[in-house]
Amino acid sequence: MNSYRYSTWPDINKNVINFAVMRIDILTIFPPMLEGPFSHSIIRRAGEKGLVDIRLHDIRDYTKDKHRRVDDYPFGGGAGMVMMVEPVDRLISSLRKERDYDEVIYMSPDGQLLDQPLANRISAMHNIIILCGHYKGVDERIREHLVTMEVSVGDYVLSGGELPAAILTDAVVRLIPGVLGDETSALSDSFQDRLISPPVYTRPSDYKGWKVPDILLSGHDRKIDEWRHEQALKRTRERRPGLLREQTG
Repeated sequence: MNSYRYSTWPDINKNVINFAVMRIDILTIFPPMLEGPFSHSIIRRAGEKGLVDIRLHDIRDYTKDKHRRVDDYPFGGGAGMVMMVEPVDRLISSLRKERDYDEVIYMSPDGQLLDQPLANRISAMHNIIILCGHYKGVDERIREHLVTMEVSVGDYVLSGGELPAAILTDAVVRLIPGVLGDETSALSDSFQDRLISPPVYTRPSDYKGWKVPDILLSGHDRKIDEWRHEQALKRTRERRPGLLREQTG
């Protein structure tokens, strides 16, 4: 049975060996939907460095149906189709024979809302499974007996769990030590301290009369840090005041 691996590419540095590599197994009926996001930028480089091992598994490979069906009509009637328990159980069982997993995560609209603290927590794990639902959802027995965590990327409905799985993977992988060129970069991202990031600027310092704040050109590190913190507070109050209420509530 096939799996798609995104931890190694033709130009990977063969001298890189990392025994703390994070393993992410993603279960989907549409592996090609995730090929693009994992073949570029930060996630690709993380694989080349040997810091993450991402594998895509086609759930259809684990059905006994000769037409490779993994869905059926819901008991009790109603619109839509439901992903069957057996193919998912067979796939997860085969993976668990190879290693222990910290979490089996189901991307679900009614799961725990993905935020930075949750991404931070997952990034410290070693092995995770991400299950992408489709159709009307998955058989409830999958959620009751196989899934250990449910995660949502927002209060809206998408056609499947592939895009949410890509979002979760990106949010987690960039936090793995060694993935980003600047180790402090992720620590200054929005939401790490429950604040929105302050404004950022680069060259030229004056473009069409649109000038960079003088403080950023001063070279005074302490005052620059103070300005950035003030701006982060200001933006958070204006755009996401709920974040500040969460800290005080």
